[in-house]
Amino acid sequence: MRIFIFFIALAVCTTYVNAAQVAIIIDDIGYRQSDEAVLSLPDNITLSVLPHTPLGSSVAQRAHSKGYEVMLHLPMQALNGKKLGPGGITNIMSESEVKNTIRLAFESVPFAKGANNHMGSLMTQLEEPMQWVMETLKQKELYFVDSMTTRYTKAGEAADRLGIPQLKRQVFLDNDVSTASLERQFTQLMALAHRQGQVVAIAHPYPETIAYLKHNLPRLHKSGIRLVKTSELLPYRIANKENKGKSATIRLK
Repeated sequence: MRIFIFFIALAVCTTYVNAAQVAIIIDDIGYRQSDEAVLSLPDNITLSVLPHTPLGSSVAQRAHSKGYEVMLHLPMQALNGKKLGPGGITNIMSESEVKNTIRLAFESVPFAKGANNHMGSLMTQLEEPMQWVMETLKQKELYFVDSMTTRYTKAGEAADRLGIPQLKRQVFLDNDVSTASLERQFTQLMALAHRQGQVVAIAHPYPETIAYLKHNLPRLHKSGIRLVKTSELLPYRIANKENKGKSATIRLK
């Protein structure tokens, strides 16, 4: 009987370890009072905060205290010329300007463990600026998620050269916030997770998105998918900043 129970427990543990995994990043946080509603979502959701915004610092601090993983949503120049807002990097900046802009952006978003690009369909195609971005992240021992706003992105290549832990966005959940579209994207997310083992999705703090996720996130668990913090999908995990000095900042997964 004990042997039988042991094998059942082993099977359950193995299933859990090998379960498909999904990381959902909510970005564009910081401007609207309604953005604070993201803190009503499960704390395995990752929150990516825009720099130098009215609510960005306070939301990041509250999120960290509640157990959320925080990222910097770094504005980068787009091909369409859309206004970046504060803390953005452009193709006319020098290396020192890019690196200082990123440094100040991180200072405005406390507890950020990584960054993903806000827009950036132009900047992520440029090899040298992406090198500067990754050098800054490497110095801070942070990770990068490519939001994949262009198929011609060079961000991943730059991260690989410097050994930056990185991921790529595979699904946008809410380019259209209609219930039918959210359902279609969420279904795609689950299918990809089962097929590929892990998926990174990006969404936004729209009221429709938050309401949909509150109602539908339990479907992930029911279908055998784990909702995880973004750093849990990295080739190796970023240790908590609080442990720096006591243990390695980056440890093997």
